[in-house]
Amino acid sequence: MRSQGLDAHRSDRASHGWQPIGRDAAIAALEAEGEALDALRALARDLRDAGKGRTITYSRKAFFPVTNLCRDRCAYCTFRRDEGEDGAWTMQPDEIRAWAERARDLDCIEALMCLGDKPEAAFAGHRAFLASRGHASTIGYVAEACRIALDAGLLPHSNPGLMTPADLALLRPLNVSLGLMLETVSPALRRKGHAHYYAPDKEPELRLNVLRDAGELRIPFTTGILIGIGESLADRVDSLIAIAGLHQRYGHVQEVIVQNFRAKPEIPMATCDEPDTLDLARTVAVARLVLGPDVSVQVPPNLSPEGLAYLLDSGIDDLGGISPLTPDYVNPEAPWPHLAALARDCARAGYRLAERLPIYPAYVDRAEFLDDGLRERVLAARATIDARNAEGVAA
Repeated sequence: MRSQGLDAHRSDRASHGWQPIGRDAAIAALEAEGEALDALRALARDLRDAGKGRTITYSRKAFFPVTNLCRDRCAYCTFRRDEGEDGAWTMQPDEIRAWAERARDLDCIEALMCLGDKPEAAFAGHRAFLASRGHASTIGYVAEACRIALDAGLLPHSNPGLMTPADLALLRPLNVSLGLMLETVSPALRRKGHAHYYAPDKEPELRLNVLRDAGELRIPFTTGILIGIGESLADRVDSLIAIAGLHQRYGHVQEVIVQNFRAKPEIPMATCDEPDTLDLARTVAVARLVLGPDVSVQVPPNLSPEGLAYLLDSGIDDLGGISPLTPDYVNPEAPWPHLAALARDCARAGYRLAERLPIYPAYVDRAEFLDDGLRERVLAARATIDARNAEGVAA
């Protein structure tokens, strides 16, 4: 990657094609204001238009909280529970099947499997449950959940936390894509008093290893950064550069989420400031300039409902999974937007909302990135989505 300032980046791209913004320029851009911010957003918007056009995508999904047991205690999380705690929950196979069938009836395509990290390492009761199902790990149970979802006609996309190469190999034939939020490459957040102090699975090198292993196994992958959790601006840029470097090597990062911290009264970080729309927009724009025109840059629309048009004009091209069936269990206070209203909001800002698969188009026709056993299902789902988009069906 060649280091360069914003002006040089602008002229270079115009005459020689895209070049990633340099680290120093990217850090400086995260403090841009006024005309400099307008120029930053315009540059990111133009780059997005060059690679993605003016279509903003989303995935029609159902959210399966396979288990909210977790051995980590991130200072911003309301999802995780201890075994025996009020609200602790592990979905049973019959529940997974019933939810999957209901999701199919509501025209969902994606089954998002989300759960806590390595609960078997912390909870004896959970280990006993896994053993009763014939599994040595929670990842094995996730594989069972994916089979149930596939049988119901959905396409799984799992975010099960840290995965070994063996875990990735187990899940690959059962998922059209996999994901793990990098969040940050800052080891400082693992220190006492910081967001990840009680979260051994948030060690940055461990998470980077998963991204690397997924690349070597040619798995279409979703990752992202979480902003506002105590990281520096340099940490944000370094996290994006790390993702970009792995994608440059393996070509497997299909989307990068820029997620903003939201304060909640029941968390240790309840009094911490949330990133505002300008901060989020700067980070989105820098993500686009680091990652380039082809990787999708996503923000969750339920976490920034008032700033959507501004973020659209800052370089995003995707709004992630939106469910007609299940809430966002990680941010339950933030309801999904209604798809028809979201389509109108996009149209007012000059964009078209369109549905997508949980595997991005660039990977569908590349045999090395899609297991042969899933290909027929994916092609059928693509035909369904193409027909819905042709009809202008957003809801």
